Amino acid sequence: MQASEGPRAVAAAKSTASSLGLTADDAIVLHDSNKLTVRLLPCDVVARVAPVAHQVAQVEVELAQRLAESGCPVAALDPRVEPRVYERDGFVVTWWTYHEPVTPGEVSPAVYAHALERLHAGMRQLDVPTPHFTDRVEQAQQLVANRDRTPALAEADRELLGDTLRSLSGAIGERGGAEQLLHGEPHTGNVLTTKNGSLFIDLETCCRGPVEFDLAHAPEEVSEHYPGVDQDLLRECRLLVLAMITTWRWDRGDQLPNGRRLGTEWLRQIRAALDRRGPDIHG
Repeated sequence: MQASEGPRAVAAAKSTASSLGLTADDAIVLHDSNKLTVRLLPCDVVARVAPVAHQVAQVEVELAQRLAESGCPVAALDPRVEPRVYERDGFVVTWWTYHEPVTPGEVSPAVYAHALERLHAGMRQLDVPTPHFTDRVEQAQQLVANRDRTPALAEADRELLGDTLRSLSGAIGERGGAEQLLHGEPHTGNVLTTKNGSLFIDLETCCRGPVEFDLAHAPEEVSEHYPGVDQDLLRECRLLVLAMITTWRWDRGDQLPNGRRLGTEWLRQIRAALDRRGPDIHG
């Protein structure tokens, strides 16, 4: 979220909380990206705040409800308020339970894989309209093609990213393998380690595709503990995801710390991976 919007977003969360009977004297920012996540005290609730144009908040709430009801490892909505999207001062606000972290360090690959497997099992039971993973790839392709939004991207790098996104998206889609509802970005930043086990957060990126697309976002060791993985497909998905996250780093509005440095390093990794694969990638 733009720095100028942060204080307004926090104020919108606090005033909405007060209107719902939740005492919110203090706010602790937990995460700031396309939306702001804040812990409000002393009521101890997590508010996720986004500009009102952010249209996926209601879908995220409905998914979280249904997944939690089926026992999936997802962060819970706050039970004290009606589970819906609240609008105030140009922002939408959703309300979540604060889960206190209990284990320092990273989640073990086996635990991570088991939690993701359980999430996928629950998601297979849901029939909800969500984008296909290729729609998300298309968003990255549009960003690559937009020189106004990616002015610092060299032409050779622009061509590399565009070709890689196009060819891998097509190759994965043409496999015709099993697809299902996915988290979309189950990376380490979207996994909480709590007294209730590992819980996934941030369901706004849900999409349909092969489970290997989700596994491509997780540490490599996780796939070793996940049953039935197509390793060739996983390698393609990993390179595709790398090209996607590299593209985001060249968006002139990207706010990730050291984002441009990461983007440069990831371009080098993409070239190295393509060199190992041979010339067929752009065929």
